[in-house]
Amino acid sequence: MASTTLVLGGGVGGLVVARCLRRALPHPHRIVLVERRASFLFEPSLLWLMTGDRTVEGISRPLPRLVPKGVELVRGEIERIEPEKRRVVVEGSALEGDHLVIALGAELAADQLPGLAEGGHDFYTPAGAAGLRDALSAFTGGRLVVMTAAPAYKCPGAPYEAAMLLEWYCRRRGIRDRTEITLYAAEPGPMGTAGPEVSRGVRQMVESKGIAYHPEHQVVGVDPAERRLRFANGVEAGYDLLAFVPPHRAPRVVRESGLAAESGWMAADRRTFETVHPRVYALGDVVSVPLAMGKPLPKAGVFAERQAQVVAHNLAREITGRGSPASYDGVGECFLETGEGRAGFGKGDFYAEPAPRVGLHPPARRWHAAKVLLERMWLRRWI
Repeated sequence: MASTTLVLGGGVGGLVVARCLRRALPHPHRIVLVERRASFLFEPSLLWLMTGDRTVEGISRPLPRLVPKGVELVRGEIERIEPEKRRVVVEGSALEGDHLVIALGAELAADQLPGLAEGGHDFYTPAGAAGLRDALSAFTGGRLVVMTAAPAYKCPGAPYEAAMLLEWYCRRRGIRDRTEITLYAAEPGPMGTAGPEVSRGVRQMVESKGIAYHPEHQVVGVDPAERRLRFANGVEAGYDLLAFVPPHRAPRVVRESGLAAESGWMAADRRTFETVHPRVYALGDVVSVPLAMGKPLPKAGVFAERQAQVVAHNLAREITGRGSPASYDGVGECFLETGEGRAGFGKGDFYAEPAPRVGLHPPARRWHAAKVLLERMWLRRWI
């Protein structure tokens, strides 16, 4: 008998599940992808949108062009998830499946801190990155601040990349000698889950460019009119231009459907991404995966993609009865843009015990070229 699999979320994780399942299952089996947005956005390229090296159109694609043939696309806002029934309500219409995959990502929540959205530019969204690009074009020097508004966020290298790319931008514009660049981080150090050596290496990259770095500065107040920041440790700082990473939280529908665990995120088996609900899976940024060291697995597209491959493989095995079970191994990597057409590259085993084993390659042109190639692959592979 033909089955129906509902996949919630058209980001990296959801698209990979739908693509892999469609390849693995005979066509009588239905795959339904639910997504509210009209376009897929390659989020790592938002940093290049910020500096004017990309356009929104260049880093996004209409979602129908990326959804594999034979996958049904349902556009709309998900209003409710009923995991026991594997049932979702999308703008008043109910969908039911034999299997349910939740890959809804993280919700950005600048509204958690009054004044934050009005006081600066969120470079984690297309509108925010484009707004920062426009503000930069009119910027002639002064106090340029990059800030993480909370200690945990997706793409943990991004604010450090942003600071270094902005430093390179100012040099290209000839305003570096008139610009003071400061990075305030809520976390104790860069990319801490990757280990102390990687953290030290990233900090050295940042500080070698003359960027002042201040870890463990949790912002508690933003005054847009005065352009001032207030931190929990009593420090206050002024700025002329502010670029920030907003706080993150689980999507509203996840919270309101009672799916968020004590961490505030969904919980799932870290090898298979099965939830406590039978035939319901959750993966990617919507999930918090605890590591042996006590910190969660970072939220990043590379992890979502590989988790999605495991989930799709095991779903196909369950439906067809063929193949061996797959298990996610916790291996991941990322590029770290440093400016001047160079990037660092980190890769390692995040499931290693007692702590992740991650190595960091120094900045080189080949790693930047590899990131550009990855961007092209993601924006073209589905067409």
